[in-house]
Amino acid sequence: MVGPGRRRVTLGVLAVVLTAAVSLTVWARAGARGDHCGAVRERADARAALVTGSGPEVLVIGDSYAVGAGLRPDQSWPVRLPGRVRVDGFSGSGFSAAASGCGDVSYAVRARSALRPGTALVVVEGGLNDYDQPIAALAAGFDRLMGVLGDRPVLVVGPPPAPERPAGTVRAVDAELARLAAAHATPYLSLVGVELTYQRDRLHPDAAGQRVFGEAVADRVRALGVPGV
Repeated sequence: MVGPGRRRVTLGVLAVVLTAAVSLTVWARAGARGDHCGAVRERADARAALVTGSGPEVLVIGDSYAVGAGLRPDQSWPVRLPGRVRVDGFSGSGFSAAASGCGDVSYAVRARSALRPGTALVVVEGGLNDYDQPIAALAAGFDRLMGVLGDRPVLVVGPPPAPERPAGTVRAVDAELARLAAAHATPYLSLVGVELTYQRDRLHPDAAGQRVFGEAVADRVRALGVPGV
């Protein structure tokens, strides 16, 4: 039989072991999050380093689609746009401040540093990462972004029907973005009817899907008639 004193010692040791295990788990999760966000930032920086085309500057602000997740940067859809194209993409981000697990890397926040005085057109692409955010948060993020962009020409490109996202939520985000764009007198391109081919994750377009996506956006950009673009 174990005496009361021995039992207290045993329980004390167990408590220390459990506390240490919990602490290690917390640190591991924090480290994993930091490593993930660091890797996302590295991919964003690699995509930003690729500037394509010539002529007036076109700035693309977007998510993993703009980065070309799972593909080479030169296979991402923005390479098909006319003009001299720069990309500020961050995988997992969106209009909403809490869309990303890497802090507030929303479009409005990033636009402040991405814009340049000579930017002729801003193409904002996204919405898939806002699918689980409150509509009010999506609207607030959109309004903040428009405030940062000011009177520059803007084209907003909505989310496609990625199989990995619930179809109803994608349509809801698309409808809200269309409403917000109309309220700001901003052109909007809906892609809920576009047929893309996807990678095995059923979320990110493959090279052919990126090409179709880019051609659809490029056609709309040309139709805007922005001088020189």
